[in-house]
Parts: sequence; C-alpha cells; structure tokens
Amino acid sequence: MCLMSRRDYDNATVGRVAAAKNERRPRRVILIISKTGIISERLISALEREFSWVLVEEVEQVAAACNVFAHPVSLILVDPGMIDEADERYIELLRLHPDALAAAIEPNDENLTASFLKLTRSPLVHSVLPMNLRLDTWLSVIGLMLCGGDYLPPALILDARRNGHAPGGAKLPGAPINGTGVSELTARELQILEMVSRGLQNKLIAAEFRLSEHTVKIHLHNIITKLGAHNRTEAVARFRSLQERL
Repeated sequence: MCLMSRRDYDNATVGRVAAAKNERRPRRVILIISKTGIISERLISALEREFSWVLVEEVEQVAAACNVFAHPVSLILVDPGMIDEADERYIELLRLHPDALAAAIEPNDENLTASFLKLTRSPLVHSVLPMNLRLDTWLSVIGLMLCGGDYLPPALILDARRNGHAPGGAKLPGAPINGTGVSELTARELQILEMVSRGLQNKLIAAEFRLSEHTVKIHLHNIITKLGAHNRTEAVARFRSLQERL
C-alpha cells in the first residue's frame, strides 16, 4: 500500500478547499474587446483553468460589449486601438457593467508609453495588462484586476517617479476630464448621477439599486464634491454637458 506523505496530504487538502471555494464563488465574466485576437486561445484556456468561476467572452465591436451577459462582468480588456471608441460609449459600458474594471491590453513594451498617454485621457480605462509577462505573473495581474485592483507596469511607475510626472508630461490616470471631475466617479456614482439627470428622486433611485435613501444621499454628496458642484442641479448640468461633447 502506498501511503500519502503529510506534505502531499496537506497539499491535496488545500487543493480541495480551493476548489470548493471556487465552486461557491458567483460566476463572473471577463470581456475582451478586440478585433485581432490579441489574447491567444492558450492564454484564455490557462485563465479559465486558474479562475474556474470565470467565463471569457470575446467581442470584435464595442457595440457588442454594450449588452447584458449571462453573468456580471468583472473585467473589461480593451485592445489599445479600440480605446477611443470604447471611451465614446463609456457611460453606457459602466451603466451595464457597474462592477467592471477596464484595462488596456498591451502586447509589448515598445507601445507602453503611447498606451499610458491614451489612458491619462480615458474616462474608462485606468489600467494596463502587459502581454509579455511570465504566465504565473500574468495570471496574478488578472487576479488583482478581478478583485478591482488597478495595475500599471513598474517601468512606467518608476519613470513617472524619476521625472515627477507621467511619461510625456501627461497627468496620471484619474485626472478630471476637462475639469469636470466625471472620471473620478465610481461606477455606482455614475449610475446614480445618470438617474438623477433623468429626474428621478432619491426614493426611486434607492429602490432601483436596493439601497437606503441615506446611502443614496451619501453617494450624491460624494458626486457633488468630486464634480466641484454646489448642488445636484449643478452636478447634473455638468454631466449633461459632458454627454453632449461625447
């Protein structure tokens, strides 16, 4: 009879516990927006093995991403060449996928600075997913993003620290768009602001999102503060002005 060592037994137990946790985790979607198949099938298979609770959906058009999927979207990965198009519909994307973090897929280091500069102007994408990492490191970055954590390649951060600014003199991600501050709003705050702009009162907004009216008031206070507005009417005016420019 072949007896299992204590170490093997512990590893097997850890594996079973991890598998059980994954089975209990709610299903989530990673949404890839790309016309080029920028992430290989091999990497997608590795991703789905590592995160068994995740489904990968690939679309070739930003319009196709503006849909409801079988499960909530936790991560949106965007081809750098499609960021501008995605930004044009970012309000719709965040309304449909309020819990999703968005990241630019970067195939190589040569384009990192260009991608970063594009990120500084993007209201949607504030992270970069490098494709030239070791597989275990790449999967760790994906795991961080699935938990809602932003990621920028260390080379870019070091360059920014050395120079006191982002590459090319740009502002770091999260800076206000044309002074409006809309890019600083969370997905939930953006949803609430959109509903306020439609004339809905706090009570109806609270019912829509299953929140208390007090929580809605806190969100509105944060929205008004981030936009530098004096009241909800001014906040709505700034929001509508941005929509008209997009």
